[in-house]
Amino acid sequence: MDYLKKIQLPLFSDDRGDLGVLEVKNFVDWEVKRIYYVTNVTLPRGGHAVKNEKKFYICLKGKLKAKFYDGNKWEEYELNGPNDALLMEKEYYREFFDFSEDAVLLAVSSVNYNHDDYIYDLGEYTEYINSL
Repeated sequence: MDYLKKIQLPLFSDDRGDLGVLEVKNFVDWEVKRIYYVTNVTLPRGGHAVKNEKKFYICLKGKLKAKFYDGNKWEEYELNGPNDALLMEKEYYREFFDFSEDAVLLAVSSVNYNHDDYIYDLGEYTEYINSL
């Protein structure tokens, strides 16, 4: 199973503008518990993993780069809005960087926020993920 993949979301354009659509049920079988977004980014974001989390990352505007670590190797992606998305189907350590000035990154998560589920140390994450 491919636990991390880049997705092109449908984008409908006409004289009125663009309409982007994410029909969650077409991609996953998990319930959406939390949605958040980041804007006005001046420094890298992420630098953590979240236990038991699955997530969509959608670049609504601008562009950015993302790196994901699975305990063995890193994978890097570039997202260029508004319909570039990443589907993350298991826990990864992730980092986001090189945000354009106008970038907006939307995250759709399978879990509610719980500080105790966050792993900020890469070595600790590697031990955790390799023990599963």
